[in-house]
Amino acid sequence: MVRVPLTESERARGERLGRLLRTARGGRSMVDVAAHARISVETLRKIETGRVPTPAFFTVAAVADAVGLSLDELVDATVEQLR
Repeated sequence: MVRVPLTESERARGERLGRLLRTARGGRSMVDVAAHARISVETLRKIETGRVPTPAFFTVAAVADAVGLSLDELVDATVEQLR
């Protein structure tokens, strides 16, 4: 399957989400957070580095829960980064 290259805005959006989740993870290990969210460490790594610009909603919700962020806080932080 051939993937369409990401646009600059898609890349930036993925990087913003990844930065937020990585910051919220703090000192917890990727293994711990991934296990809590029931995703692979590699999936978490891709999200945190922005390589997955549009992760599934339920994946984002699970990671946010694992790092102690509500979805409202995640949205607020994303909007704040855009200012």
